[in-house]
Amino acid sequence: MRPQVLFPLFAEVTTLPGVGPRLARLIAKLAGPRVVDLLWHLPSGIIDRRFTPKIADAPSGTVATITVTVEAHLPAENRRRPYKVRCADDSGFLHLVFFHPRVDYLLRTLPVGATRVVSGRVERFGGEAQMAHPDHIVAPEALSSVRTVEPVYPLTEGLTPKPLARAIKAALDRAPELDEWLDAAFRAAQGWRAWRAALLGAHAPSDLQALDPAHPDRRRLAYDELLANQLALALIRRHQKRRPGRVLSGDGALRRRLTAALPFTLTASQGHALDEIAADLASGGRMLRLLQGDVGSGKTVVALLAMAIALEAGAQAALMAPTEILARQHHAVIAPLAEAAGLRVGLLTGRAKGKAREAVLAALASGEIDIAIGTHALFQTGVVFHDLAIAVIDEQHRFGVHQRLDLGEKGHAVHMLVMTATPIPRSLMLTAYGDMDGSRLTEKPAGRQPITTRVLPIGRLDEVVAAVRRAIDAGAKVYWVCPLVEGSEAVDLAAAVDRHAALRALFGDRVGLVHGRLKGTEKDAVMAAFAGGTVDILVATTVIEVGVDVPAATVMVVEHAERFGLAQLHQLRGRIGRGAAPSTCLLLYAPPLGETARARLEVLRRSDDGFHIAEEDLRLRGAGEVLGTRQSGLPHFCLADLAQHGDLLATARDDVKLLLERDPDLAGDRGQALRTLLYLFERDAAVRFLRSG
Repeated sequence: MRPQVLFPLFAEVTTLPGVGPRLARLIAKLAGPRVVDLLWHLPSGIIDRRFTPKIADAPSGTVATITVTVEAHLPAENRRRPYKVRCADDSGFLHLVFFHPRVDYLLRTLPVGATRVVSGRVERFGGEAQMAHPDHIVAPEALSSVRTVEPVYPLTEGLTPKPLARAIKAALDRAPELDEWLDAAFRAAQGWRAWRAALLGAHAPSDLQALDPAHPDRRRLAYDELLANQLALALIRRHQKRRPGRVLSGDGALRRRLTAALPFTLTASQGHALDEIAADLASGGRMLRLLQGDVGSGKTVVALLAMAIALEAGAQAALMAPTEILARQHHAVIAPLAEAAGLRVGLLTGRAKGKAREAVLAALASGEIDIAIGTHALFQTGVVFHDLAIAVIDEQHRFGVHQRLDLGEKGHAVHMLVMTATPIPRSLMLTAYGDMDGSRLTEKPAGRQPITTRVLPIGRLDEVVAAVRRAIDAGAKVYWVCPLVEGSEAVDLAAAVDRHAALRALFGDRVGLVHGRLKGTEKDAVMAAFAGGTVDILVATTVIEVGVDVPAATVMVVEHAERFGLAQLHQLRGRIGRGAAPSTCLLLYAPPLGETARARLEVLRRSDDGFHIAEEDLRLRGAGEVLGTRQSGLPHFCLADLAQHGDLLATARDDVKLLLERDPDLAGDRGQALRTLLYLFERDAAVRFLRSG
């Protein structure tokens, strides 16, 4: 149960004074529907009203707070002209300007002869000072309430600053004093205030420095959010570790046969990852391990040898990929190796129909198939395994957690190995995948060719086309990736169709097109023609995985590379450099390039280390975009910025580890306060994993 002290914060915003249904809808769109959401909506700027000059001394374009005498109301001759109120002090005149005025209100607020304090932006036209729609008009005795620094909050269409500021003030009035959940010595060393004081301070910045993520109040709040995240993940992970697993340890015979069938020797990091996986499977707990590796680092082989441990123990294994193309690629890599080792592999995708599908399902249920490879079709009802013991999931961020769990329900105490070719920065690893153990493949397999990356303006397209002609005449294959338009598959497709038409006019039938709207059979036909047939240039959008291994592909052209994330460009680049010939990646951009876009492309030009690139991507773009999509399973942080507060994340993780060793059930004073923290940041799902929770 949520602690009673937090009830006022989790009420709807309509319970705040002055917030009706219309305003509530706008606030919900901007920040969220509850009072607590307004607490986390921090200012992004300030208006300093402490400048109180005479009229004559107020520069144009500055915000000023000026004491004036009202001299005359000057109504407009027609409704299109503004209503003016002439005011003065001993240095000159100031006209207050109002469009579409409520005249009765202005006459009451600015009676002729009265002294008033007005605050707003001063502009000068033809030497005359004006202030359009003053932000504040008050009597002199209220000067102290105006002559201050006001926070400026991010807005949404239809929402104006004043009602939002009033709602946030009312929300802050509800924020209770809470028992301290931070270690006293740590808090003192950081120089941080108590939670409520830090919250109020963050909403009342006195200068621009107070808006900096490094300001003590903002760091305190960020740490609280990261601490809640790390504590929740630690509790979930501990719960998973306690769940009984299935001990899997074979005699190694299958692994030896598979390794002998490989055309290369395993790298040191592949061997290390396999040792970690084998230890997990033999531990008696349930494995949940994330295997990270750059494109081409050999994750599929590690997955196959991991599955072999289950097969040696007499059970079955499954490998799930997010797209049919990727599933078929895995099948193409694994099937010949498995056959050499005497294993039976089955492929199940959404396209399998009729008798072919029934035959695969029957072979799975009888145990005839040792390894099932497929798409989400693997976890649909009607798919029954004889004895599933390990599930491998490729490109985890493309699946929801529930899909991972659905596949796990197809067997008894199923072990999970999750793979991703998207290198994940350490801070994202801790926040998004902190419930998993991690293994990294840091080496490229022997024989991988270096890739030269060049960054060119799109105005040099004719030179690029000429270079492509030379490459394909020399026997190379070329990927041509078309621009990404965020959230618009239709525009992506149009760009690809246009480029395909332009290249076909030059190269004829040697150009193929692949995009997300093609039928599966059409996609396969084009990919097959590219891999070993008549198609030499493959034009593609990014809505599909261009994941087929084509060693002859040595050139990659990416149009409008400035629109892509670094991790995405690195993924695409990894499609070349797989054969014996050196490869070239051409990144075309539309000038002028912004500073961040230029920095991103420069990082890619200089480095082919996916993990370094991912860290730079996080620094340059922020956490929400790094995996290419907001729907990537990343936790949403309101107060913490992983690019700015990464150091606090490691501290929070260490703090939680020590804390749970001392007080595993959060029963002490600090433990009880930390339970409140979990509820405050809505990580309450983790509370039920406490023995006394």
